[in-house]
Amino acid sequence: MSSSISVTANGNDNKKFRGDRPPCSPSRVLHLRKIPNDVTEAEVISLGLPFGKVTNLLMLKGKNQAFLEMASEEAAVTMVNYYTPVTPHLRSQPVYIQYSNHRELKTDNLPNQARAHAALQAVNAAQSGSLALSGGPTNEGTIIPGQSPVLRIIIENLFYPVTLEVLHQIFSKFGTVLKIITFTKNNQFQALLQYADPVIAHYARMALDGQNIYNACCTLRIDFSKLTSLNVKYNNDKSRDFTRVDLPTGDGQPSLEPALAAAFGAPGIISSPYAGAAGFGPAIGFPQATGLSVPAVPGALGPLALTSSAVTGRMAIPGAGGIPGNSVLLVTNLNPDLITPHGLFILFGVYGDVHRVKIMFNKKENALVQMADANQAQLAMNHLSGQRLYGKVLRATLSKHQAVQLPREGQEDQGLTKDFSNSPLHRFKKPGSKNFQNIFPPSATLHLSNIPPSVTVDDLKNLFTEAGCSVKAFKFFQKDRKMALIQLGSVEEAIQALVELHNHDLGENHHLRVSFSKSTI
Repeated sequence: MSSSISVTANGNDNKKFRGDRPPCSPSRVLHLRKIPNDVTEAEVISLGLPFGKVTNLLMLKGKNQAFLEMASEEAAVTMVNYYTPVTPHLRSQPVYIQYSNHRELKTDNLPNQARAHAALQAVNAAQSGSLALSGGPTNEGTIIPGQSPVLRIIIENLFYPVTLEVLHQIFSKFGTVLKIITFTKNNQFQALLQYADPVIAHYARMALDGQNIYNACCTLRIDFSKLTSLNVKYNNDKSRDFTRVDLPTGDGQPSLEPALAAAFGAPGIISSPYAGAAGFGPAIGFPQATGLSVPAVPGALGPLALTSSAVTGRMAIPGAGGIPGNSVLLVTNLNPDLITPHGLFILFGVYGDVHRVKIMFNKKENALVQMADANQAQLAMNHLSGQRLYGKVLRATLSKHQAVQLPREGQEDQGLTKDFSNSPLHRFKKPGSKNFQNIFPPSATLHLSNIPPSVTVDDLKNLFTEAGCSVKAFKFFQKDRKMALIQLGSVEEAIQALVELHNHDLGENHHLRVSFSKSTI
């Protein structure tokens, strides 16, 4: 027996549903409550996407409620079972899901449904796009065999640090992110990201490929990976399995306390799981992430503004001691016989403007480096920690000190503390400088510039050889002989050469400028 009921939304729209059923028995129609006012149709649809095709949507904006219809009851049951222990969030607000009394939504003749239909059409277009969906209506979510749920992400123009948390927040807009691994390859920051469903991976790639995370930088280049599943061994700031909160951090830091683990690893949270969790630091003041606005493919999805907590970068792990948002780095495992404050100033100056450096008086393999701001500190830490300098693997972490103190008048310091805040060698003091676009990880190939006309290939090769490097290749830029690329024997050699030869006087009032290059010769 079929009956119909009407629901009033915003006081005047008469909505009809068919097919009442006893309360709480499974149905492919789900009732969602406590939906924030400004949530879009696409965001509500995104809650259902990992579990199968969403066939209809009715938003009751005045009541902060919605009805979502899945293609099958099985998909709806999976969704309810998944979200029962892990409350989903939209715009950082918890949303509650239960089975509806209705077997299906009949919304064809209702007003104000254009946006919902547009959003559904966009999702369905993305799902069926170039995926050659097989079978009839019941398995429209399945894709051609071999379509991977794993995306390979390359980030170009890496001016601000992009952390695992930032990637998680952006890509979670489209569906459940299971695992992320980040790494540097070919001098580029890359990531592998595994979704619960290949359809979501396709949808996210269509929406995000070519987008900038921040204004005019951090461009996403996205492709499908040949891998169909990721194997994550450690949960830390380089890799994360969101389905396993029990994994060790693997880098000598304590594993997360159980209380934090719940906030840290809960799968399926659409907004960032890091918002407001104990032990997570304040924002470090990135400009508002207006760069990433999603193109027309997903219909009603708005700009992917990042919540502040996702942008703090490295997670504050209890006991790790560093302060998120701090601009002072603790650098350890240095070579005490060869390191100088000036050497650290030059090396860390590749990733930001270094204001002060202090080599510890009693423990000269440790130093504090104060950057101009927290973004630059994060960027330097991401790129330099783990690199070899003078035969030792350097480690950089956020310090618990907020600033580097200069020695008092007459205090014995042996020249180990230096103030560089007014140095003419800062690379980033001009706002909008093109140096911001040319920040790359350490590489064996160096970019040289400001070369005077009289200096020859042999002069430059000899300069680097005398500094203890083996020169593998050299080439001047065809269009501009003031610039060149030089390829050395290893990344370690290149780091040492940059430290020793940046600002080297080549005569004719020309000082050599040295940077890491993304190119090879």
